[in-house]
Amino acid sequence: MKTAIEIARQGKATAVVEQTALLENVPVDLLLAGLTDGIIVVPANRTHNIRKPCAIGRGMTVKINANIGSSADKESKEVELEKLRVAVAYGADTVMDLSTGSEWKMILTGTMERSPVPIGTVPLYQVFGEALRDSRDVSDVNEEDIFSAIEDHCRAGVDYLTLHCGVTARALKLLQVQGRKLGIVSRGGSLLAEWMEKQGKENPLFEHFDRLIEILHEYDVTFSLGDGLRPGCIADASDRAQIEELITLGELQKRSHKAGVQVMIEGPGHVPMDKIAENIRMQKSLCGGAPFYVLGPIVTDIAPGYDHITSAIGGAMAAWYGADFLCYVTPAEHLRLPDVEDVKIGVISSRIAAHAADIARGTRGAMKADNLMAEARERFDWEAQYSLSLDPVTARHERNEALPSDDDVCSMCGHLCALKTSKRIFKNDQENKEK
Repeated sequence: MKTAIEIARQGKATAVVEQTALLENVPVDLLLAGLTDGIIVVPANRTHNIRKPCAIGRGMTVKINANIGSSADKESKEVELEKLRVAVAYGADTVMDLSTGSEWKMILTGTMERSPVPIGTVPLYQVFGEALRDSRDVSDVNEEDIFSAIEDHCRAGVDYLTLHCGVTARALKLLQVQGRKLGIVSRGGSLLAEWMEKQGKENPLFEHFDRLIEILHEYDVTFSLGDGLRPGCIADASDRAQIEELITLGELQKRSHKAGVQVMIEGPGHVPMDKIAENIRMQKSLCGGAPFYVLGPIVTDIAPGYDHITSAIGGAMAAWYGADFLCYVTPAEHLRLPDVEDVKIGVISSRIAAHAADIARGTRGAMKADNLMAEARERFDWEAQYSLSLDPVTARHERNEALPSDDDVCSMCGHLCALKTSKRIFKNDQENKEK
């Protein structure tokens, strides 16, 4: 069967692409052109009935992803499904299930059944996780185990897969020679690197990339080419290993797109503000303008407990410079497995960053809600203000905590309300003009 790209090259659209154009309020032709050029992806496994698909890439609103998933130390299908519900309710465009415990398959099945949005996964977590849980070594995993796991995820209906194809022997050598403060911080990247070192082999995801293309093509699954050598602290940003991996991902993107399989590129997690623009420019240049999916980026390393803020700062800047897809970061980053409240805070923080970038980019309709909010504030229309908020529940709660007797003001200014003063000024000025 033909993929969405191959059908787009014929000037036609799949049902999912047509549905996406309606949801995005853009012409179908815009999506077809973007798919054909490789600058837009619409992640949608042909076997997954997605109720709310989305388009990621040039000309689209900035999208956000929420990571959920259990660990071997803390597993609960019910908790993960609640995280899914909250993530979608507060505006996540996609969700990645990163479960690594023994119940991962049951959790993924539940996620696939309940999610209205596209789902992503990292198959390497399962294949290496199972080996370690069985007291085997990483090197006991064989190449067939890896490719079998990837096909299992495609067969399960997953819409996009993070695959660390750019962790090559050359890139690891560059990392070793140069050195790093924080080594390899990608879970998938570090496991692959250990496998390569112990096996004395090249990365099978790189060496047999054409086989990956065949698998993903069959299900029309989107590549999310993972940044397994991303910097884990701002001191390591833009080093040789990171750039070498990015060059490789650009080459693989071209091969995949030529074969009719959609691709987006994952980007670095820790980047100081002065290096964000150059990272976006490099990716877009080296990867043919493919959609760029960034984790954060986190702009300082000393705010554990507040990394939803450090990443929102970096995410807004990255999206302003051209990133297309932001992976949220929660307050639990670097500390523990996120809980439901962390998911909510992470989604809202990333939505703020994405929306701020959409306004700066001049995305059509981006300022509509902001203009309506200004009008509601001018009218002291609190209900309208709540409804326009990214988090109406919190907005209403904060006001009700100190509800004043005069509903026209809040407890911040009270009778010194600037808007009331402003109204008096203009009213008096108009009256004076009429005399």
